[in-house]
Amino acid sequence: MMRPDADVAVYICVTPVDMRKQAATLALIVEQGLKRNVFEPALYAFSNAKRDRIKIVYWQRNGLCLWNKRLEGRDRFLFPRDVEGETVTISGRELEELLAGFDVWRRGHQELFLQRVG
Repeated sequence: MMRPDADVAVYICVTPVDMRKQAATLALIVEQGLKRNVFEPALYAFSNAKRDRIKIVYWQRNGLCLWNKRLEGRDRFLFPRDVEGETVTISGRELEELLAGFDVWRRGHQELFLQRVG
């Protein structure tokens, strides 16, 4: 199981990526496409168009690490909708929730606007 620190920065790339890409190519996307430093203490998450796969790349002491998760059946990762920019920043705790299947983009229960009780 992946257990990132709760306060680590996680950058979610909202544009789908070809899942055949490996760590070095994803690191190039981080540097050239997202304009971020892959050597900083952060995680960079990528998904395919169907949102049933996630790859996370990060630098750890002396090498690139690549983490991969593929969902089976009809399950999908819940990615943000209507986002401006190429990335969304979340915390390590929110990444754990995303990987577990929760919608981290909706905050809490939906507010109801009722007019009557009966």
